[in-house]
Amino acid sequence: MACTLKVTVVLFLAAATLVSCHEVTDRPGACKLSDIHVSVVRTGKTVSGHPEYHVTIDNKCSCAQASVRVRCGGLPSAELVDESKIRAENGGVCIVNDGKPIARGSPVKFNYAWNTQQSFAPTMAVPHC
Repeated sequence: MACTLKVTVVLFLAAATLVSCHEVTDRPGACKLSDIHVSVVRTGKTVSGHPEYHVTIDNKCSCAQASVRVRCGGLPSAELVDESKIRAENGGVCIVNDGKPIARGSPVKFNYAWNTQQSFAPTMAVPHC
């Protein structure tokens, strides 16, 4: 009887630990701004004499993140940029993906061409679990 009780308690604690770990990674507070990763790579092409860059904005959190905003300096570009992917707002900030959630593994990608490379540092993201 005592052995069965100990096994039951151990199994219960193990299950509770697994459930609580799962909840920790999936709750909104588990996502951080640092989960938004930005990669900017020069493509080797030029547009109207400006180097072209390929930008990938990805979410590494298990929860999708919406209302993602990045610093963009107004997004100057010598080539047309798809405004559904990134659009300049006031104060040198851009909204990404029309504010719609960005899920893990579904990055937002776009190209732009300008004299200087932008960093597109994330300034805001709202987790959606």
